[in-house]
Amino acid sequence: MRTPGRKRLLAAGTAWAVAAAGAVAISFGLSGSASAGEFLVNGGFESGTLNPWTCSGSTGSVVTGHARTGTYALAGAASATDTAQCTQTVAVAPNTTYTLSAYVNGAYVYLGVDGGASTWTPSTGGAYQKLAVSFTTTATQTSATVFTHGWYGQGTYYADDISLDGPGAPASPSASVPASPSPSVSASASASASASPSTSASASASASPSSSASTPPPPPGSHALVGYLHASFANGAGYMKMSDVPDSWDIIDLAFGEPDSITSGNIHFNRCPVAQCPGVESDADFKTAIAAKQAKGKKVLLSIGGQNGEVQLTTTAARDAFVSSVSSIIDKWGLDGLDIDFEGHSLSLNTGDNDFKNPTTPVITNLISAVKTLKAKYGANFQLTMAPETFFVQLGYQYYGSGPWGGQDPRAGAFLPVIYALRDDLTLLHVQDYNSGSIMGLDNQYHNMGGADFHIAMTDMLLAGFPVAGNTANMFPALKPSQVAIGMPANTYAGNGYVAPSVVNQALDCLTKGTGCGSYTPRAGKQPNLRGLMTWSINWDNYNKNEFSNNFHSYFG
Repeated sequence: MRTPGRKRLLAAGTAWAVAAAGAVAISFGLSGSASAGEFLVNGGFESGTLNPWTCSGSTGSVVTGHARTGTYALAGAASATDTAQCTQTVAVAPNTTYTLSAYVNGAYVYLGVDGGASTWTPSTGGAYQKLAVSFTTTATQTSATVFTHGWYGQGTYYADDISLDGPGAPASPSASVPASPSPSVSASASASASASPSTSASASASASPSSSASTPPPPPGSHALVGYLHASFANGAGYMKMSDVPDSWDIIDLAFGEPDSITSGNIHFNRCPVAQCPGVESDADFKTAIAAKQAKGKKVLLSIGGQNGEVQLTTTAARDAFVSSVSSIIDKWGLDGLDIDFEGHSLSLNTGDNDFKNPTTPVITNLISAVKTLKAKYGANFQLTMAPETFFVQLGYQYYGSGPWGGQDPRAGAFLPVIYALRDDLTLLHVQDYNSGSIMGLDNQYHNMGGADFHIAMTDMLLAGFPVAGNTANMFPALKPSQVAIGMPANTYAGNGYVAPSVVNQALDCLTKGTGCGSYTPRAGKQPNLRGLMTWSINWDNYNKNEFSNNFHSYFG
């Protein structure tokens, strides 16, 4: 499974076009190399069998009648509990760029390489469309596992003519992919910046340690607008200097801090290089602008993770490296805290780890320990926010980890133990109510993106609490309304699930005033101290003439 959701996944490239039905083929072209051949076996499934592909939970099959070319195609029967992920592992060369492509047909279909780049389409409109993504192997990498999958509750998808192209391919490839009959939308922006770390002087701007373990809640009636600033990369939204960020933003999350390798724990924050962002300011000006925002009462945080910033703290050494490297970044730029935006495969639960209140999985316990250490170091004023996807939080109402029989996706609800353990330190939780599949609410009905009900139901789960995996003896407790904000995309380019300001206001009316609730009645009642809204992103809101931020301040004053 690749969640629909790196917040910048749909926000790449000036050539982006959005169809009314959302049926757009997405092709992400990154740094390229000369193509020389095919690495996958049976990428067209013309053998009539899956081999050497393997699919989760016996969900994959080879079928006739749905092929793009030839006779056969892959059918992945995604269900409420399985995304029907199919994979193939191949030998690759270190420090080499490859291009993975496939033609897919269905809703919420994904393509990518395990632990690396991925892409997806929300819908193909009933016809085959091409997905493509490039990736470069590490200095020691000799194998890669590629995957395709659907999404929970979205039904069967089809895939055909899957190709992994690169230099030094086997002499006799068993599968090849015909040229695309029509061009696909492409985006040239890299998913992560390639600039080397800044050499500017480090500043000691951290707060003094405090004996207090909890972040003070905001005053009653205080509301916050949270946004992500594209600080380490460029895309179609355009680069924005820190000094140009409007004062309407209360919390500014710098996107993104990313690891040197998935399990190293060593985080780097590379500012957008001049080659990608010709208007980028100097390190000194960037730091000065941060201080100016803080002088006005704004908070500037380092956001770690994102779609491509996979972080797995599998060892105590990785935990300690995380604490050390994050501290260095916070100190260098004089930041106010940390935003945890772990996605993809960063968090999953080991088989048998079924109690969210007492987790035993190392990637979970080491993350909790690392954040508690940072909190203790910087004290009560340290800001801690989290931006998980619905899959890692609200899906926990139905499924938690691999489940009692070990057949579920181990990432289901995997953020719950982190939120629970850090609830007294948590400034703000803003779940991404976008790029999401259908999620069951407390009314035991499935809710889908695109309307106020989705935001109301998802937020109510956080404000009311819920039984984990349906076990009423194992309740995830409600958060304070002052700790909860709603995450939404700033426009249609920023993410799947955009809603107009009138729909945003309808959701806020229901949650804060108890009016206009439509078909869903909040179990938590009206919560006027709901903290506010988060969006991906400040850049995309600026691109959209500040519709999201203007509406926020029009509503809350």
